[in-house]
Amino acid sequence: MRRDRRPVFLNLLQIKLPVPGLVSIAHRVSGVLLFLALPVILLMLTRAIRDESGYQSVHQLLSSPLGILIVAPLVWSFWHHLLSGIRFLLLELDIGYEQQAAVRSAKFTLVLGLVLTLISVIWWYS
Repeated sequence: MRRDRRPVFLNLLQIKLPVPGLVSIAHRVSGVLLFLALPVILLMLTRAIRDESGYQSVHQLLSSPLGILIVAPLVWSFWHHLLSGIRFLLLELDIGYEQQAAVRSAKFTLVLGLVLTLISVIWWYS
């Protein structure tokens, strides 16, 4: 009888993924966040363009500390999803497919997404 070497018990907190795997999972998470946020974003946009009081209420919400906690992850989701999507398109074209290049582009995607998020949030709230 041949013994199967696949793990029987998978604890996702103990599995150490490589950086490209983390980028892939974060790409999916960011896509889900953006999709789930669409109705709320459209609702706030509708309210903001309806009249001046609606605009003021949306502006006040987004300028509050709670607004920052809502907006910052969504801004990160946008930037990360965009950058990792471009990265995956390049991988489909066999650009950067070697292991070192893939790890380097994954790290670049993570860092640039965070930097662009920080720049965007600072710009928005300044």
